[in-house]
Order: sequence, then C-alpha cells, then structure tokens
Amino acid sequence: MRDERRPGDIVAAISHMRYPQGIISKVRARDFLDEVIEARSRQDPRFPALVEAALERRKLLRELAASREAAGISQTLVAAKMGTSQSAVARIESGEADVRMSTVERYAAAVGAKISWSITQTARARPTAATGRARRASGRKKSPK
Repeated sequence: MRDERRPGDIVAAISHMRYPQGIISKVRARDFLDEVIEARSRQDPRFPALVEAALERRKLLRELAASREAAGISQTLVAAKMGTSQSAVARIESGEADVRMSTVERYAAAVGAKISWSITQTARARPTAATGRARRASGRKKSPK
C-alpha cells in the first residue's frame, strides 16, 4: 500500500519532531528547513524517511547527553573513557558528526548507559531506475516476488 501522506503533512510531522514539547510556539511555524524538506520530499519520496531517521539519531544523542549531564560527568571525562577528544564528544552531542553505531555504544558505556537496538519493518521499497541500471550492469536478474 502506498503512503498517502502529502509533503505538507510530512513537513508538519518533521517540524513536530524538530521542535518538541511546545517549542514550536516559540519559533516560526515554518522555516527555510521546512521548505527544503517539502521540496526534496516532492522530488524523492524516500527523503522524509531519511530526515526522520536523522532526527531519531539526534534525539538519541540528546538523551545520552542529558544522561551525562544528570550524572555530573564532563565531556572531558567521557572523552577519556572513550579514548577520544573532548571536541569529538561535543560534536557527537551536537549532532554535527554522523557517528558509527559502535561510537554511540562507546559513548553510552562511558555515561553508564546501554543502547538497545531494534529493527522495525517498513513498507517494502520499490526498485528505482538507478536500482535497475545497477542490476543490469552487474548482470543480475530481477528477483522473483
């Protein structure tokens, strides 16, 4: 079944994730990023899922940073436990870095937490034109349904 959400609906949902707990009332209802997300969503229907995944990663990192602060642990101490620099920890916490899963697990261990990973099934992705070209270039046949 095809997802019937329109780009405007997607932007509203993503805005809610970007500005949780009533913060949206303190900022403009729509900003430039919302417009970019909407435009890219019209071009590529997979784009909202990528944005949502990035927001979920940021949420996880914010929760870990809050755990660190609540425990009274400095970024410097976390860095020492991880074997990295304080500035690297700051980049992880800010969401500037696209970190590996193993790095997130090391960060969590350094603040006394453990990451629980899970898999959630999504709608089956339809092959794109690029997928077909790659398959033809490799000589593979289309898999049966």
